[in-house]
Amino acid sequence: MAPRNALDTNFDVDYVIAYRFTDVSQTEAFDGFKKLMRALSRVGLATEVRNGDSCCLLIFVKVGSEKHFAQAVYRSRTRDWLYGIRAAEPEKETRQSLNYQSLTEAERFRIIHHLITSPQEEGGAGITPNKDPWKNVESIFPLHDHRFNKEWIKKWSTMTFLKAKDLDEIRDRFGEKVAFYFAFTQSYFAFLMFPAAFGFASWVLLGSFSPIYAVVNGLWCVVFVEYWKRQEVDLGVRWGVKGVSEIQVKRKEFQHEKEVVDPITGETVHIFPATKRLSRQLLQVFLPTGILTALVPTFTAILTNIATRLNEFENWETSESYDSALTQKIFVLNFITSYLPIILTAFVYVPFGSLIVPYLDVFQLTARPFAENEKQLQTSQTNFKINPSRLQKQVIYFTVTAQIVNFAMETIVPYIKRRGFSKYHEMKSDQTAKKGGAAARITVDDSPEEAEFLKRVRKEVELDVYDVSTDLREMVVQYGYLALFSVVWPLTPVSFIINNWIELRSDAVKICVEMQHPTPLRADSIGPWLDSLGFLTWLGSISTAALVYLFSGDALGPGGTPAALKGWVLLLTIFFSEHIYLLVRWAVRLAISKVESPGTIKQRRERFMVRKRYLQDALGQDDIEVPTHPSEKITRESLEEDARQSTLHNTRPQDNFWLRQRSWEESAEVGINLIQRMVPEQTKKEQ
Repeated sequence: MAPRNALDTNFDVDYVIAYRFTDVSQTEAFDGFKKLMRALSRVGLATEVRNGDSCCLLIFVKVGSEKHFAQAVYRSRTRDWLYGIRAAEPEKETRQSLNYQSLTEAERFRIIHHLITSPQEEGGAGITPNKDPWKNVESIFPLHDHRFNKEWIKKWSTMTFLKAKDLDEIRDRFGEKVAFYFAFTQSYFAFLMFPAAFGFASWVLLGSFSPIYAVVNGLWCVVFVEYWKRQEVDLGVRWGVKGVSEIQVKRKEFQHEKEVVDPITGETVHIFPATKRLSRQLLQVFLPTGILTALVPTFTAILTNIATRLNEFENWETSESYDSALTQKIFVLNFITSYLPIILTAFVYVPFGSLIVPYLDVFQLTARPFAENEKQLQTSQTNFKINPSRLQKQVIYFTVTAQIVNFAMETIVPYIKRRGFSKYHEMKSDQTAKKGGAAARITVDDSPEEAEFLKRVRKEVELDVYDVSTDLREMVVQYGYLALFSVVWPLTPVSFIINNWIELRSDAVKICVEMQHPTPLRADSIGPWLDSLGFLTWLGSISTAALVYLFSGDALGPGGTPAALKGWVLLLTIFFSEHIYLLVRWAVRLAISKVESPGTIKQRRERFMVRKRYLQDALGQDDIEVPTHPSEKITRESLEEDARQSTLHNTRPQDNFWLRQRSWEESAEVGINLIQRMVPEQTKKEQ
């Protein structure tokens, strides 16, 4: 019986591959498609082909050989054990291994994706979308479980805090990398409750640039970052991925310049000179700086694209090193575009505005050659005044207005755009269908029971690919505003806690509705963004101290004239603030290390059980054979007989040594006789 709703089933489809042949000849399309089908079949995957849109085929993929798939699962888990990710060696019998630890949906999707995309020498088909020789492969993605998505969004809409089982559910569906993002955002949201309450009280009672608020906020930042480091360890142990970052995946785009033989393994290693990569990295210092001077924050997407191209030009060997380098570049670009305006206002405009601004007056510089005297040029200088509220308005814009704009650009605009394109395609299809064109034939071959399902799949093909790094970047940049500038406006954490409650749910909707189902990827942390959090916390200890010194009191600052500033006091303030930060961070780390978390307890328990099992297997306590000898009484005749036998057989002295006592009973009897001889004499000496 056909399902009444297209959301009720995915027809057991694991992955969909979109094969588009718009810009190739018919012969090339034939050859590429046959090669694709052959590669998928070789790794034990079954396929079904349906029509997509114009010049596009939909290839539905599922596991065709359960035996081949079980072997892939065993290889994956064995590799994890060899790298120390799993505590125990998986069962060699694959069926027993699956029964002992069942597959989650995320692990199933990850292993199938590995079969499709990994190189042939690693047991995969080696299919890389949009890369030679697979340029016609447009995308590879799993299908959404819309019934789960609907229940997930409905449940989250009524919850304030996410529980551990909610994060486990995300991990089981979308993989650890996405789950770590939601875990971080949830922890950040929960931690924001204290600074939000304290910030509101400070805004009412203490006002801006309060030293008390600055100290409390700095302490909170240190505690949060150190807590999250411990939380990452716990989640890594809970999800069985602690240490997974040690598994390096080679990038297919890597281009080596020479080959050397590893003296330890004897394997051939591809090398790209580090000096050459360093020379290419210099571009990220000079080129973005020049571009930023001209473009500013409006072109963040363009700058991110430039950073990606520079990262590809650096030719990183592994995916992990590539992602780490790209994250660092994006963080630097976002640091400049997000924080530079406030930094310039706080530390340049307000202290030195009266000295600098007249030299930036374009009208005055242009009119100077035509002026008869200096009096005609004094108007702009005498009328210039520092706007003391400009700094606070900037902080409010970036922490409130920009968050709202970003939410609209991230959620509402894509929805409107998707609906608009959908309507446009429907209109074009209807027009073409009336004329009997090709568009009318797209769905003509769809069977009635598949029609709604295929319609949904064709829509999912057009969706964007979800990038969790984008959402992590938003959270880290937001944290930076809190660590660096919240002393300017203490209501900053209040704005963020409201935004993050909405952000958690809007991101869930975005994944379920606006994006293709993400390919589950493993991770044991939020990656290089953790280093960015630590850097922002350190920089926040410096910037907050400087802001308090410059603006505390009347909150107006130097007023554009630095005469009232004492440089040595400012430097001393920064010096002591930074060293207090380092001391507090050490104390917090020490305190947290003394508390044993559930993750560390579980890890120790697993290691203990593994050691115990291996020791029992090695010792074989249940199978020890105790040597048995006939119990014979030691007599003079028996000793003489042993001596005669040893003479006849020409035995060695060491053999004779072990023939004196043939069982433990004889050893015990000899020992007792020796004790009886020695005890009386010892007693006499004591008397």
